[in-house]
Amino acid sequence: MTDAFSLSGRVALVTGGASGIGGGIAEMLGEAGAIVVIADIDEAHAAQAAEALRAAGCEAGHIQLNVADEASVQRGCAEVVKHYGTPWALVNNAGLQDRQLLLDGTVAEWDRVMTVNARGPFLMSREVARAMVAGGNGGRIIHIASAALIGALTQGHAIYASSKAALLGLTRASALELVGHNITVNTILPGGVATPGAIAAQGPAPEGPGRRMPPLGMCSPRDIGAAVLFLASPAAAKVTNQNFAVDGGWSIT
Repeated sequence: MTDAFSLSGRVALVTGGASGIGGGIAEMLGEAGAIVVIADIDEAHAAQAAEALRAAGCEAGHIQLNVADEASVQRGCAEVVKHYGTPWALVNNAGLQDRQLLLDGTVAEWDRVMTVNARGPFLMSREVARAMVAGGNGGRIIHIASAALIGALTQGHAIYASSKAALLGLTRASALELVGHNITVNTILPGGVATPGAIAAQGPAPEGPGRRMPPLGMCSPRDIGAAVLFLASPAAAKVTNQNFAVDGGWSIT
């Protein structure tokens, strides 16, 4: 791997990194030399994922963290800085993707999804960016949204798509505020990825344009991880406030 994509010695904090897309992201960053810290609500699962990374020759640790809880985010981010150092990269990947039809929508479901998918990245970005600014070495913040925002919708996405759309606004505003500190902020829009979370998602049958098979095939977690690696790497030093679709070519069908 060329130095342009090397993260040797850099700390990368990945929320929801114990499995699925987060697992692929953690693998790619670890293989690029990053010290990967997996933050997950399931501590046992996070510990297993970190051990698997270490067994593969990567540097990795884990932390129990609930992105929906402000106190947990503050405690967890402080612990990461204390034990591993200031993160170079924050990947806001943790999220919920259950479906609920608009006409059946409830405030309880809106609040549940928004708390994790929108408020969580806000809290994580705030805490980690504070540490990045204090450290004075710049950094990368990368949000994982969804290709649902460019049309790959299925029935039941009203709340989910709204929560992911919030990340586009967060990206734009925080990119402006942090650019003077050499901190870039970007968003990845994954297309269909067969993960345990996607397969287990609750709600009505996922009918709609998002079910079309992409011409390049379904994405894997590592495909999303490759895009994260680029945005976290020195090669993307001049890239900020961008929305980057990784959808297997779905958008041209």
